[in-house]
Amino acid sequence: MKIIVLSRNKNLYSTQRLVEAGKKRGHEVEVIDHLKCNITIEKKNPRIYYKGDFLGNTDAIIPRIGASVTFYGTAVIRQFEMMGVFTTLESEALVRSRDKLRSLQILSRAKVGLPKTVFTNYSKEVEDTIKQVGGAPLIIKLLEGTQGLGVVLAETKNAAKSVIEAFNGLQARVMVQEYIKEAKGMDIRAFVVDGHVIGAMKRKAKDGEFRSNLHRGGTAEVIELSTQEEIAAVKAVRALGLDVAGVDMLQSSRGPLILEVNPSPGLEGIEKATGINVARSIVKYIEKSV
Repeated sequence: MKIIVLSRNKNLYSTQRLVEAGKKRGHEVEVIDHLKCNITIEKKNPRIYYKGDFLGNTDAIIPRIGASVTFYGTAVIRQFEMMGVFTTLESEALVRSRDKLRSLQILSRAKVGLPKTVFTNYSKEVEDTIKQVGGAPLIIKLLEGTQGLGVVLAETKNAAKSVIEAFNGLQARVMVQEYIKEAKGMDIRAFVVDGHVIGAMKRKAKDGEFRSNLHRGGTAEVIELSTQEEIAAVKAVRALGLDVAGVDMLQSSRGPLILEVNPSPGLEGIEKATGINVARSIVKYIEKSV
């Protein structure tokens, strides 16, 4: 098969591992920068070009689309879909999961456990917002934040009020979310491929930090999920229409609570923590599907 990895940097760990896994299984694998693709639209003849070459005879794509280029990345994936090319990440699923508010609404409808979250239109009733999530401490999240950026822990009511009012004043849209004390600065990343959890790690925040993201200095260790946690992860991914995803969740006294579903999760953390060849699992999923 001919597989294209859509990635802006061929030297990234995840991109390299996917190329390596595909070639080891006998496939032709090429890395293409989706921002340099040109889309040609005409009646019954969707085409996509890269550096002047038509990307025909492609069997599958593995999109690695960064949050900052979601719009154009989605357009490129959609064009490949119109050409009948299999993708490990469908365009509509990318749009759904990248919109933090929309994704939480979809997960809520699917009856997935979630931290209580409030979203307002720059409301001046800040104290009511704080009460609705159970008071301080609480979490304030920018809708566009990634890798732990734009996430604030407000430990007191006054601090929460000040931060929310500051964001409102800047017209920066935020979600206010309850703080799960029993999680103790730890969360779980479960990696789901084709409806199955293939590996999971527990991430712990570094001292003095509440965000457990590895990009923020957190550490990770392998963990075996409970049946309830595994079901929650698969249910969340299915609700958003994803086939390959990273699911971030908290362990709470009322069961697993989904924080976010990442449609383009990095492979380095999960592979190094668990020793599982995630890239190979993704390629095998493509082989099964195409």
